Amino acid sequence: MTTAFAPRPRTWARTDYERLVSAGILGPGDRVELLEGEIIEMSPEKSRHAAAVDLALDALRRRLGASHTIRVQHPLAVSETSEPEPDLAVVPGTPRDYVDRHPSSADLLVEVSDSSLEYDRTRKARVYAGAGIPEYWIVNLVESVLEVHRDPGRSGYRSMMTRRRGETVAPLVAPGAAIEVSELLP
Repeated sequence: MTTAFAPRPRTWARTDYERLVSAGILGPGDRVELLEGEIIEMSPEKSRHAAAVDLALDALRRRLGASHTIRVQHPLAVSETSEPEPDLAVVPGTPRDYVDRHPSSADLLVEVSDSSLEYDRTRKARVYAGAGIPEYWIVNLVESVLEVHRDPGRSGYRSMMTRRRGETVAPLVAPGAAIEVSELLP
């Protein structure tokens, strides 16, 4: 009696993924990230997306100063099978704290979304919440709003609020540092 073979995708561990990068199999030109054991190809970055990343970076730097490091599209080692590259990650400490390792957590993550909106709202939100990231912002270019996700749980964020132009939001990490939503939107 033979048993049936059922093909299944290979699940990649973060250490395997990092070896692919170190060996040059995946390089800077490969717009990919590891999420839940899958190597995900990211869409090319459009100019509007890049502008929104820069706007959010400027706004956060003005409010947070030197109290945190803001990493731009760099890996975040959130689990053994996920190493996403959020558009912005507000992490404690200085860049020198991450010379020998990627950070494993963040105080705030920001994704700028247009074509990836549904993916960022669902799968990425679930991974970020599962890693205990206290706050996750989606700069939603489709609807020109900011989605603020808080209160992480195993299956996602339990709180989500939408902020529009003319409104403000203060990151949990700096509650006195209100940011106008219009500063984040191109």
